[in-house]
Amino acid sequence: MFKHIDIEVFGDVQGVFFRDSASKKAQELNIKGVIKNTERNSVFIQAEGENSAIEKFLEWCSQGPEGASVKHIKIMLGEVKNYTDFKII
Repeated sequence: MFKHIDIEVFGDVQGVFFRDSASKKAQELNIKGVIKNTERNSVFIQAEGENSAIEKFLEWCSQGPEGASVKHIKIMLGEVKNYTDFKII
């Protein structure tokens, strides 16, 4: 099943290559969407893909790259937007 989720990652997640690392993981899992830093020092992601890939991506987001310290993540289902790639914005 193909789905869209919005993810907000909280903790020490800016300045540790979280967006770049997430982009590489998304490409590996064939996930499309966007990722950006927020003014609240969190990272916001819109991700679309097959359910199994989304689950693996969420597991990765819960840990983040080396140097990140993820405190918690917020997940919300959303409408599919048919992204064609995964972009850092």
